[in-house]
Amino acid sequence: MSDTPDPTTDGFLLMAQSIPTPWISMDLLTEALLAVGACLLLLLSLPGGSRMRARWPVLLLVMAPLPSMVLLLFPNFDGAVATARLLSRFLILASLFQSVLLLATACLWERFRKPLPTIVIDILRWITVVFAFITILHEGGINAQNLFTGSAVVTAALGFALKDTLGNVFAGLAIHAENPFEVGDWIQYDANPAHIGRVIEVNWRATKVLTLDEAYVIIPNGQLAQASIRNFTKPDPWSRRSLFVIAPYGVPTERVQSIILDAIRGSFGVLDHPAPSVVTNDFKDRGIEYWVRFFTRDFDKRDRVDGIARDRIWYAFSRNAIEMPVATHAVRLTQMPPPQVDSIEKVIDRRIARLGTIGLLSVFQEGELQRIASEGVERLFGVGEPVVRQGASGESLFVLLEGRVEVTARNGNGPPTRLATLNPGDYFGEMSLLTGAPRSATVTALEETQVLEISKDSLGRIMALRPELATILSQVLGGRMAERDAVFASARQESRGSGDLLGRIRQFFAL
Repeated sequence: MSDTPDPTTDGFLLMAQSIPTPWISMDLLTEALLAVGACLLLLLSLPGGSRMRARWPVLLLVMAPLPSMVLLLFPNFDGAVATARLLSRFLILASLFQSVLLLATACLWERFRKPLPTIVIDILRWITVVFAFITILHEGGINAQNLFTGSAVVTAALGFALKDTLGNVFAGLAIHAENPFEVGDWIQYDANPAHIGRVIEVNWRATKVLTLDEAYVIIPNGQLAQASIRNFTKPDPWSRRSLFVIAPYGVPTERVQSIILDAIRGSFGVLDHPAPSVVTNDFKDRGIEYWVRFFTRDFDKRDRVDGIARDRIWYAFSRNAIEMPVATHAVRLTQMPPPQVDSIEKVIDRRIARLGTIGLLSVFQEGELQRIASEGVERLFGVGEPVVRQGASGESLFVLLEGRVEVTARNGNGPPTRLATLNPGDYFGEMSLLTGAPRSATVTALEETQVLEISKDSLGRIMALRPELATILSQVLGGRMAERDAVFASARQESRGSGDLLGRIRQFFAL
């Protein structure tokens, strides 16, 4: 046998020595399979809208093969295989730990308890990454304690650099511990009244708020923890609104308060419980200031709630001849032509023309009709305002001059039933005018509506001179009530019987 070396054999030996030991071990492969199984189980267990939570475990698992690039970049490095294996194990363990964490929180904890806040989940995820890192250091023969405490200068520098970040994290944990607000609550996050918004997210660094102007505000948790927070939706879901109204000194305060309360009752967003209230707040140069307080659940629509309540108050003041005083200023006057205003005679003629079309009033003579028209009072109502309410007392008749109204009635505690829609020329309230009976239905303005109110006193002076009118009016009213009974029957509402109309009319007017 020859001792001469074979060039071919030596070449294969040299190539084999240059190939590094495989970096994939059986332990690494087992951990990778466990991580893949945990990711698949997590994706199958999470609801469809929450599967984005699994993005970090999946991303870490996808990155696990990347450390093998170390073998290509540093083929002659003695520790290349060990380094690649440690980095891959770190990514696989981090993915595995995070999958287990999400399975425990999202799939088990949230089935029986309230979901954990986002900031808690984020902190737990970072803890799993740190735990995976410490595990890899231990397997690599590195003491983690020496790594973190070896250099006081490095530790101090890291602490100083992460001061604000750590402050926000601990402030976020304090916010969740105290629970001053939750996602969906409306809060004011500083002293500026304009800085009000709805909480949409609380994470480990900041709280995200969406204002009414659709502005996206991000507030660091450290800043929020030091601020005075006003929560408008806790502890109860309603919040109080305040309006300030000026009325003249010549109107009694109790009357103004009663008018305002009646005006805002039933307005959009205004709750009956807790009940609204009005107090005399201050005496101003312009007049008496009244503080109107009411509660609403529609905090996100508070501008509309306040605006409609102000509209109601203005219409109520207008109907009751209360003029809101204005500020006095020094102005330069310019002679202008007088406005074209209908004379009193034209207004009365217009009223007489309208009253002449009403069958109930056709029994009156021309002079009597003119007297009724001149003594009537015009009232103006806004959209959605009730002209009369079912069950309320009353002694007047209303003639519709402009606009439209809807007539509804309620049987017991059931929902209101729509009975009719009235147009200009129609009238309502005749039973209360002639007998003093409570209102049998609610009449609500469908648009800006003007009515002429005819009172008992105006009609009583005429009937005192002509007592026979009671008999004629009872007959006309009887026919009117027969028509009303038919409408009530078709609407399945219980109608109150007319009884002795003539006797009731005579008794009401003391004839």
